Amino acid sequence: MTAATAPAGETGATPATGATTTPPWRNWAGTVSARPAREATPATAEEVADAIRRAAEDGLRVKTVGTGHSFTAIAATDGLLIRPDLLTGIRRIDRTAMTVTVESGTPLKRLNTVLAREGLSLANMGDIMEQTVAGAISTGTHGTGRDSASLSAQITEVELVTADGSLLTCSREENPEVFAAARIGLGALGVITAITFAVEPLFLLRAREEPMSFDRVTAEFDALYAENEHFEFYWFPHTGNCNTKRNNRSAGPADPPGAVRGWIEDELLSNGLLQVAGSLGRAVPPVVPALARVGSRVLSARTYTDIPYKVFTSPRRVRFVEMEYAVERGAAVAALREIRAMIERSPLKVGFPVEVRTAPADDIALSTASGRESAYIAVHLYRGTPHRAYFTAVERIMTAYGGRPHWGKLHTRDAERLAEVYPRFGEFTAVRDRLDPERRFGNDHLRRVLGS
Repeated sequence: MTAATAPAGETGATPATGATTTPPWRNWAGTVSARPAREATPATAEEVADAIRRAAEDGLRVKTVGTGHSFTAIAATDGLLIRPDLLTGIRRIDRTAMTVTVESGTPLKRLNTVLAREGLSLANMGDIMEQTVAGAISTGTHGTGRDSASLSAQITEVELVTADGSLLTCSREENPEVFAAARIGLGALGVITAITFAVEPLFLLRAREEPMSFDRVTAEFDALYAENEHFEFYWFPHTGNCNTKRNNRSAGPADPPGAVRGWIEDELLSNGLLQVAGSLGRAVPPVVPALARVGSRVLSARTYTDIPYKVFTSPRRVRFVEMEYAVERGAAVAALREIRAMIERSPLKVGFPVEVRTAPADDIALSTASGRESAYIAVHLYRGTPHRAYFTAVERIMTAYGGRPHWGKLHTRDAERLAEVYPRFGEFTAVRDRLDPERRFGNDHLRRVLGS
């Protein structure tokens, strides 16, 4: 099958010719690239199934890619790359069940704006909304919350196409063992075509952002967590300074940031200044501590009240690389203090803040919060900055605390190590063995983290 004779929505060539018309695919951070043999842009679940069957006939592996916001090679393939650009839109809103069913390729940004227009909202979300809904849940995207958990924990039903082209609907009542795995499925179980989320009436959040010292945040971490529905903070390495954010539901009225103040805080300082500091720090590492001291002091305290997605999410225009680990919540402060001590006694120059968030325990097999209240510690570096030494040192600390790496972010753990920290790891791989025994949805990255 050549590009000229490929079915509608497919481009590329058969493995027999070796020729390809598909361009290389790269992720958002520029850390991964791949050249698939062909691509498909199906518009329905039936077209997804047809594309998977044809790939199987030609001996091609299959991966789906969203907006490429994962830092790992989880979506890379040399076979068929499915782009869900046409699998978008809201299928239905059920106000009796309080759910929304959305096509898998729909960007979170679009979902959030449609829900707000309908007077509805998700309970919690991550801090960016550029991803597709399927890409976000497949790697365990989360925000921060004392009681409300990740996007995946808000799912009530998943529709996916399996390796033999079957369309499978999964919920707590229907195919519950697949549902327990597929809500964070790593793209290893099939191609998700639709997701149903629980929603609630639109509400307001009061955001309080405040600089605070490292010593105070760590000393009061448990209290800050307990007193706020959503608490997170950023620590600026080479300084004793943090920036905290507390989000709590409010009766209103709405009081969003002013246009000028919002632009200064979110664009000029959070993005523009970080871009300049990242570029300069990459070129001249010795200036990083001084830049960190300046950068940690420019953000001032502010409060505002707005609808959820405008409070939870922020623009992220500076490209970076990231590693994040989840530990038991009670271990977060000790782990963070070890990271600080490691940086202080090393020659490392770290120009990006370290982010700390929380999540309640959930019941998803490969969730980083599976079965335990968790705290997340995320480390970042400006794209192009050598990151191996820093990330390796942090990973060593997090591993000692039984840390679980975020599935979409850089780490070096393999299946043997991951099975030790995920009690339900074997449950997930058993579902995978049943749904995809020939590893139609496999790639080298999944072979490392899930085993052969």
